[in-house]
Amino acid sequence: MAAILKNHSFITFLFLFQFLSWQIHGFKTPFHPKDVLPLLPRQVSWPILNSLYSAVDIMPSFVGVASIEGNNTLEWKGACFFKNIAWLELHNKSNSQFGGGTLHIKVSNAHSWTCMDLYVFATPYRVTWDYYVLSREHTLEIKEWESQAELEYVKHKGISIFLMQAGMLGTLSALWDVLPLFSNTGWGENSNIGFLKKHMGSSFEKRPLPWVTNLTNTDDIHSGDFLAISKIRGRWGGFETLEKWVSGAYAGHSAVCLRDSEGKLWVGESGNENDKGEDVIALLPWEEWWEFELTKDDSNPHIALLPLHPDLRAKFNETAAWEYAKSMTGMPYGFHNLIFSWIDTIDGNYPSPLDANLVASVMTVWNQLQPAYAANMWNEALNKRLGTKNLSLPDVLVEVEKRGFSFAKLLAIPEQDDWVYSDGKSTSCVAFILEMYKEAGLFGELASSIQVTEFTIKDAYSLKFFENNSSRLPKWCNADDNVKLPFCQIRGKYRMELPGYNSMDLYPHMNERCPSMPPKYYRPQSC
Repeated sequence: MAAILKNHSFITFLFLFQFLSWQIHGFKTPFHPKDVLPLLPRQVSWPILNSLYSAVDIMPSFVGVASIEGNNTLEWKGACFFKNIAWLELHNKSNSQFGGGTLHIKVSNAHSWTCMDLYVFATPYRVTWDYYVLSREHTLEIKEWESQAELEYVKHKGISIFLMQAGMLGTLSALWDVLPLFSNTGWGENSNIGFLKKHMGSSFEKRPLPWVTNLTNTDDIHSGDFLAISKIRGRWGGFETLEKWVSGAYAGHSAVCLRDSEGKLWVGESGNENDKGEDVIALLPWEEWWEFELTKDDSNPHIALLPLHPDLRAKFNETAAWEYAKSMTGMPYGFHNLIFSWIDTIDGNYPSPLDANLVASVMTVWNQLQPAYAANMWNEALNKRLGTKNLSLPDVLVEVEKRGFSFAKLLAIPEQDDWVYSDGKSTSCVAFILEMYKEAGLFGELASSIQVTEFTIKDAYSLKFFENNSSRLPKWCNADDNVKLPFCQIRGKYRMELPGYNSMDLYPHMNERCPSMPPKYYRPQSC
């Protein structure tokens, strides 16, 4: 107890000292309370760090561009140094083919003697980083530009500067929060739950046992019934958590039910892992799919069955649905358009500190580390939007500048369902289902005016397609739960939430211009 009181008194002293120092004009503290937290006992420091920082602090924020045009200098306020300026100088000190340059950064007015600022610097062709602890002019030397194209780019557009707002300590703390999201452990599961509670307001209320519905009789499951899936641990759990955060969806994966001419129940799924470890579109017997989810899926999936409304079930053309599903079986998962269903606007889909500048820099990093993966994820899709072919990511960014519009505007151009990529049509898990719905006649006359590749999972389960009369739900639907959901949760320890479920009518060009900002994810009508 004495040790706790001693630590408490020390923390109180730090904050009191900081408060008093703020009252004295021009007085700089020798340290900041956050700077000395690592010196405190772990049981004291980590709870404070966790309250100050979170996983999103691992992302840098865009502060501006250091340019040579007009001898303009960039000015901003950092996390440590409150007064900063930067400018770019071109030269050829290395006598290289394209010359080089020096990025000058002058930092001053630090809020303490022990803080530091971390920065990331980027062009379409490179990404690097540096940190500063002293109030003076610092330089970042670039010995040689990669090509004439990079030289021309920095001449006209300069070098983008990103600040790690949380500083060194906060970034390390954020990294400590991010890594567990992908851990296939109880720690990882709790981290994902904590992230979604904090950033989306999810409740994760526990369900009474049993947590798995006894589905020995599947007669009440019909063609077109939607399966919403939420994974909360491991690789896919971490990925889905971030996907949910940026899109506002409370599920991260989806599949669809189909019955064949003999009445056998199947599951169509885009994103099923084949024997080669590839994520492809597959048709699986229900028993095989369900057995995998019960015994082999280590992501602790929570699964809900969303039965189609009887009126739509009557319209569902099983023959057309099967023809479409078979034509897509074995095709790769829709990586090409995965991020574009989320990004609909120039600035209304990016939770802080995300923005289009940061997206471009992340793409640049991936382009350097895994060029084939990057090309599959976005290069072809960006070329589609430009009407070009085979441009690399740097060339795409340069072309955007030549045409006089922003990369943010390029990202917001709607995906088109009829675009064919080098490996065929590209459909994510939800786009595969909605394209099947189109083929089966559920979109009616609006089919040609709606691009389902622009839909997120939230957009799909918000469609007014599903059963709205609880008395018509199967008898086994939530039978062991005292809370009656409007859909049937068939697996999971926690109750699944689907805000906006079954509430939205179809309209032309829907979901092509919708913002999605947490935590409310407000969307205007007819976006």
